[in-house]
Order: sequence, then C-alpha cells, then structure tokens
Amino acid sequence: MKKIYKLIIFLILISFVAFAGIYVYAFSSYFILFPKVENKSFSEFSPNDSLVINFPEPIDIGYYKDNIKLIPETPMQTKVDATLTKIVIVPKTTWKVDTAYQVVIPDGRAKNFMQIKSDKFDFKTASYPKVVEVTPKNGEIDVRLDIEDPIKISFDKSTNDFFIDFRFSPEVGVKYKNNEEKNQFEILPQESLKDGTLYTLTIFAKAKKADDKDYHQIYETLFTTLPPKPVAWSKNLTERVEEAKKFTFARIKDGKYIDVNLSTQIMTIFENGKVINSFVISSGKRGMETPKGEHQIYNKFPRAWSSKYGLYMPYWMAIVADGKFGIHELPEWPGGYKEGQNHLGIPVSHGCMRLGVGPAAFVYNWAEIGTKVLVY
Repeated sequence: MKKIYKLIIFLILISFVAFAGIYVYAFSSYFILFPKVENKSFSEFSPNDSLVINFPEPIDIGYYKDNIKLIPETPMQTKVDATLTKIVIVPKTTWKVDTAYQVVIPDGRAKNFMQIKSDKFDFKTASYPKVVEVTPKNGEIDVRLDIEDPIKISFDKSTNDFFIDFRFSPEVGVKYKNNEEKNQFEILPQESLKDGTLYTLTIFAKAKKADDKDYHQIYETLFTTLPPKPVAWSKNLTERVEEAKKFTFARIKDGKYIDVNLSTQIMTIFENGKVINSFVISSGKRGMETPKGEHQIYNKFPRAWSSKYGLYMPYWMAIVADGKFGIHELPEWPGGYKEGQNHLGIPVSHGCMRLGVGPAAFVYNWAEIGTKVLVY
C-alpha cells in the first residue's frame, strides 16, 4: 500500500508541476507577446493605405474577430493572412483626411496558448495638399494664357495620394501636366477664354479611394482676361504705348529681343517672353522705309557721327551689318539743335528708327550685341 500511496503522491506532484508550468507559460508576464504595427509613418498616414498589425506567433482568430475597435468608430474590414501572423485593417470606404485615429487591439492568445497583450496605436491621416503659389496671381487683370504662359500652381507637397480637380467658372474644360513629384501643375483651358472676362479657378481634392462626392475645395483664385484688341490704335501716343504693352505679344520667347510695329510706330522690348517696356518711334518715311524682317544689333556707339548727313546720332545701335540702318535717339546738329519730339509717332526718318530722349538711353543700356530686332 505504501508504494501505491507514494505513486499517487508522485503523480499528484507531477500533475501540479505540469499545471504550474502551463499556467506560468500561459499567464506569466515572462511569456507575453505584443502586436506591432507594420506601417512606417503615422504622422503622414496615407488615407489610401491599409493598417497592418503584425504578431510574433500565429494567432487564435477567435480572440480578434469583431473585437478590434477604431476610434472614431469607422466601418472596417479585417483580414487575417494565411500565416495567422498579420491582420490587415481596411476601412469600408476610406480613411478621412487629416483625422486622428486610434486602433484598439484586444487581449488574445497565440495558437500555442501564449498571451498576446492588448495594445493601442494612434495615427493621423495626411492633410490635403495646400496651394502655396499660383501664377497669374489672385485678382490679376489683362491675363493672356497660351501654351508657353499657362496657369502655374505649386503645392506644399506631393499630391500623389489625391485626385486633384481644376474647375473654371464660367465653365470650360481643362488640360494640365504635372512634374514627377506631382507638386507642380501647369493648366490651360481646352478652348480660348473670352476676352475681358472674370474667371474663377477652384481647386478640389479627394483621397484616391474616396467617392467623387468627397471632393473637398482647397483653393480658389480669380483673374480677368485681356480685353479685346482695339480695332484702331489710339491717336494719343501715351495711350497707344499702353495699348502696345497690353496687345503686343512676344514672337520670341527666349532671351531679349526688340519688336518694332511700323504701322503703330511703336517699339516694344521683351525678355523671356515678357514685356519690359514700349516706346514711340519715328521710322523711315515713304521711299526710305525701314527694312522689315529679322535683324540684330551689330554694334553700339554712345554718340555716333553721320558724315552723310552731318549730324550726331546718340545711343546708336546698328541693325544691319553695313551700318546703313539702326536705332538711335533723335539726331542733333553740331551746334546743339536737336530734332523735336513732335516727330515721334510719324515716319519721317531716312530709314533708321528714332527714339525720344530717355527711351533711347534705356534701350541702348538694355540691349546687347546680338539682340534680335523684328521689324514688321
């Protein structure tokens, strides 16, 4: 009997040790597992991303099915991968933009009965991209758009996680291109805008997986297009110069060039397609016309002497290789008499293009040898 009692006691001890071991294994803090989040950045969490929770051991699905919570409450789907070590959380629509969330993982168990401790993970979805610069500027007038002068929009970050929608009012279709980072856009209307019309460009954005009804306005800008070109140029020379600044469009977009309209007797200077200034000239009279075509500045002299006519030509710039024609200030005789300003706006020269006092020096100092001159 003693042997039987000893055997029973021994078995009881073995059972106790075994149960104690199982208890320690299953409930001791030394054997607790913790879930981890796979996503790298929680400060700029994409509203299109899935939230991935990793576990160090295969999990018992029963502990997690329908027990994971999102705050604020959000309809979601949870998927466990084939290895039972990963839970993927996906909202049924999309994460709200610029919103703070918390995911709560409950206590659970691994397949090997080890404890998996509950945990909370906080994350915030990315905000909408912000417009930081627009050309033309808000409220700008006399706007003329073309393929070399489109509307330019810069954002503070890449718009890669969003769809961007550009809408004109009055309504007109839009075409655009963007850089590789998708933070700079160039926009053109698909048809010509009406002259002298106020347009509103409104910019909307939505997360790529969001519904179209979720487009959110992020910016609005206004501009007014150039009014219709005058049927006849003003007889007032000051007004005509202002008209030329508005309605003379660059024929050369790169670098400097001098544009001369003989019919209006106006010279307009451009740099990289932008008007620098316009001036009244006096070109060649009938029978001694200023040659039309594409020329260039061949040489410059601050006070050239014309032996043919016996006078000085201040701020001389030759536009042909032989120096026969050029641009200069109103000529002077050696005695000091200077041709009057009243000849400006009238073709009275012997073929050169005369400028008034002030404009001649400006153009002379601005232009360089080789600057193109277009006369038409």
